[in-house]
Amino acid sequence: MEIKVKDIINICNGKLIIGDENIVCDNFSKDTRTIEENDVYIGIKGENFDGNILYENAFEKGAKVCILQGVDIGDEIKNKYIDRAIIIVEDTIKALQQIASYKRDLYDIPVIAITGSVGKTSTKDIIASVVNEGYKVLKTQGNLNNHIGLPLTILGLKDHEALVVEMGMNNFGEISVLSKIAKPNIAVITNVGTAHIGNLGSRENILKAKLEILDGIKDNGVLIINNDNDLLHSWSEKNSGKINNVKIVTYGIENISNFNACDIELKENSSEFDIKINSEYNGKVNVPVGGQHFVYNALSAIAVGNQLNIQLEKIKNGIEKFELSKSRMELIKIRDGITIVNDCYNANYDSMKASIEYLAKTKFKRKIVVLGDMLELGEFSNALHKKVGEEVVKNKIDILITVGEMGKVISDTASEKGVESYHCENNEKAVQKIKELTEFGDIVLIKASNGMKFKNIVDGLVNN
Repeated sequence: MEIKVKDIINICNGKLIIGDENIVCDNFSKDTRTIEENDVYIGIKGENFDGNILYENAFEKGAKVCILQGVDIGDEIKNKYIDRAIIIVEDTIKALQQIASYKRDLYDIPVIAITGSVGKTSTKDIIASVVNEGYKVLKTQGNLNNHIGLPLTILGLKDHEALVVEMGMNNFGEISVLSKIAKPNIAVITNVGTAHIGNLGSRENILKAKLEILDGIKDNGVLIINNDNDLLHSWSEKNSGKINNVKIVTYGIENISNFNACDIELKENSSEFDIKINSEYNGKVNVPVGGQHFVYNALSAIAVGNQLNIQLEKIKNGIEKFELSKSRMELIKIRDGITIVNDCYNANYDSMKASIEYLAKTKFKRKIVVLGDMLELGEFSNALHKKVGEEVVKNKIDILITVGEMGKVISDTASEKGVESYHCENNEKAVQKIKELTEFGDIVLIKASNGMKFKNIVDGLVNN
């Protein structure tokens, strides 16, 4: 499973400037701040920085190989780092992807890829928890789900027996690139919503972009889809359970599917449901997180586990062990009996709706929502923020607090229908308003796109 310097040169059509071509390349990093002894450093050129010029920092931290582009290496450097290796390539990002694709091919293991408009990270985490019941799993850390993060995840493969990766996108073609690198055996599409609709123009185009996950899927692979999502349901029916050499497997609550959740009992911190597999009852499943959307996540994990022939009891055990990532439906108890729902990592209409619905079903004294702008919605922004305001009204939220230009649209929409609403000019004012209004027994949902920095609101409440 080793990758040596000479392999990288061949894979990337690179040029060895100094060093031994038989050096083994184990760990890869793009960040000189976290690089460790004997790592391979890849210089990435971004919009605001050029990591290629930091290669000496990488060597000083202990890197043994640097893969770079657009850098002239003088004799002084060659003599100084004679025991290291420098490879020059045309494009380091492309090289990173090529090396990852090569490493993927060295492993005959199940690869599960997840995409969707909402819930990719939590679905990835619950699927990994299930797969871990039968295999040693490597999974995407955090949300490193793009053209750089996914290859770096794959390059972390060592003695693993399965790989679970998340795939994100903003435009056409991006999922296709990721799928061709990861070459999944099993692909999961959680839903098709409105995230990035400003870039893609319609939900139908978002569906096309998500279906690019099929571009790299292995022959006789499996595509697992949420059958309650309107666009995925219609697409599945048109394809009658199979497309090319890929089998389509469905899960759902409302529509009859291969994996169905029935008799769902939603609680504040958990849920329970009966699982039916191909219409046959197979006992109860406990999910350690509240909200119907996590029932869907559990169903996708059951479907994946089933495809990997993991025993159902082990699948259920994996679901019960699942833990949420930080800032995603994270319940935090603060002063005076007040509960915060920290869901501020990111937001689009579908996830806003799901979180508000979850809050409405809790049994706390009052339900308060603190909402901000959903970004990257383009011409659809005004209409979708109005729809969020309508969800606040529909779910009988007691108090609404908003921040941001589009947050004002949410606030105006809800206040017109009689919801007690407050619009704040910044996050600091929002913290003050929350402290002023909250009482013992309240629950407060905090949610917006990551760019709104609502984590500062959570920190302002928790740390003061």
